[in-house]
Amino acid sequence: MTNSNSSFFKWFFFIVLSLIWGSSFILMKRGLDCYTPPQVAAIRMVVSFLFLFPFVIGHFKKIPANKWGIILVAGLLGNGIPAFLFTKAETGLSSSIAGILNSLTTVFALLVGVLFFKMKTTPLKVVGVFIGLAGAILTVLYNAKGGIESNYYYGIYIIIACICYAFNVNIIKSHLGPINSVQLSGFALFGVGPLTAAYLFSTDFVQRISSGSHAVVSFLYVVVLGVFGTGVSQILFNKLLKTSSVLFTSSITYCLPVVAILWGLLDGESLGWYQVVGFAAVIGGVFLINKRAA
Repeated sequence: MTNSNSSFFKWFFFIVLSLIWGSSFILMKRGLDCYTPPQVAAIRMVVSFLFLFPFVIGHFKKIPANKWGIILVAGLLGNGIPAFLFTKAETGLSSSIAGILNSLTTVFALLVGVLFFKMKTTPLKVVGVFIGLAGAILTVLYNAKGGIESNYYYGIYIIIACICYAFNVNIIKSHLGPINSVQLSGFALFGVGPLTAAYLFSTDFVQRISSGSHAVVSFLYVVVLGVFGTGVSQILFNKLLKTSSVLFTSSITYCLPVVAILWGLLDGESLGWYQVVGFAAVIGGVFLINKRAA
């Protein structure tokens, strides 16, 4: 593949992932109309597992025995745990704010990379980390009317999810590079899909989905979330991560919150000036983290 083709596909994957993941927050919100936060997360994981399973069945022998443990950990950190954290967070925060805070993935990708994976950093990147974190605090601390947000602590769930994502991207880049992207995405869900299915059917999920057309529509939103927001996106993400740097891949967070904000505004959400300034600070911090040295 020529450099121009490689560059084209990198940016193509980048844009598509930004659109898919930026739309995930409104899809979670619609799922929460009829289902509990853990149920929405479980439906998402089960659907994505079932979607990817046909692509990996029969390929078990292609995975080295010493990689299975790492793959299952990647499934938990990159999919399972964040799915439950984000749905919980959206019971107290708008989908727009959730999308903005997701930008912290780049900040934590650098911190985790430096602390645990021998990634090199610069003073400028360190400044970017502090600016990004300050912007995140400003975003969740104030509501759209400029007052103190009473549910600001829900942002902690997203911060933990971003830390999980940060470990995941560094683990994939450091230990799982040679594995096919489709197989990596599918097998990563083997430790998540069956467990979440067992949980889902131990709840009142069947009664809820049988309650009427509104519940069915809400379920279909989560199905779309599972197929595209996890299944398709994980394949594209792993492919992008193999052909570019950790920081370039995680900098999808430049565009992702813009998509999330647009969906939120269309859904009647609003942003205050404090939140806009916080968003700008987060993106500014991410920019500094990704800025190459002269």
